[in-house]
Amino acid sequence: MRPLSGHTMPFAVLGHPIGHTLSPIMHNAAFEELKMDAVYLAFDVHPDKLMEVLPAMAAMNFKGVNLTVPLKEVAFRGLQNIAPSAKILGAVNTVEFTPDGKMIGHNTDGTGFITAIAEAFSRKIKGMKVFVFGAGGAGRAVAITCAMEGASEIAITDIEENRSKKVTEEIRIITPQIKITSVPPETNACRTASLNADLVVQATPVGMKKDDPSVLAADCFHKGQMAFDLVYMYPETPFMKAAIKGGAVAANGLGMLLHQGAAAFTIWTGKPAAVSAMRKALETAVYGKNT
Repeated sequence: MRPLSGHTMPFAVLGHPIGHTLSPIMHNAAFEELKMDAVYLAFDVHPDKLMEVLPAMAAMNFKGVNLTVPLKEVAFRGLQNIAPSAKILGAVNTVEFTPDGKMIGHNTDGTGFITAIAEAFSRKIKGMKVFVFGAGGAGRAVAITCAMEGASEIAITDIEENRSKKVTEEIRIITPQIKITSVPPETNACRTASLNADLVVQATPVGMKKDDPSVLAADCFHKGQMAFDLVYMYPETPFMKAAIKGGAVAANGLGMLLHQGAAAFTIWTGKPAAVSAMRKALETAVYGKNT
């Protein structure tokens, strides 16, 4: 990273330590590639302090901020200006500080997910049967995005069944034409839902530890399926291993991290992101690739 000057444009990520590790790596790689006098930093901010910190960052001339869990919903509730991308998902992962002093909340997770799926499997969501395992913030965003993209059927489960039922009702209001089902968090019910799907998405934190078990066993998958794990810090997660053993093609969430970051970069700077440089930096960090 080049030495900072008095004109250096600051950006930041606030929230989860994993995001702290990889988000600066890819954004700083983009700044280097584009020869921008900018830097991307990481800060731990308590949810109760977020709405004090954001205006302070704007006053300090920060140009943009990413948010990870559990700050996305806090920003959605606290910001006055919410872009349509965040409004539909009920969460903010990108904050834009405008020259006229506004703080605008965006969400690039949906765009990141769609692009990652197309990249990993050469398929579009439209017409797919999708099973989402996990109805928290990430799972909800994925399920709603799939509905908006024209999935033919969506099934969603969560260990807290009320949470999946709530997301199901939300999607019925947004896209009443799509078949949406809340699946009980029981082994047989989840296995049936998974085997019925074209695309199975793992949207829980399970797998963030290397010794975590897969949320679904190998017999929940079959040949011709696609399995996507939002966990991105390992080349092959427990969920991916189970899916591959069952015959599916699997990918981790690194592509989603990359493309949601690229979309945020463009919101902040008005420039196309240096995607190749960002990808190389992420793959070097996660896979040890240096080519």
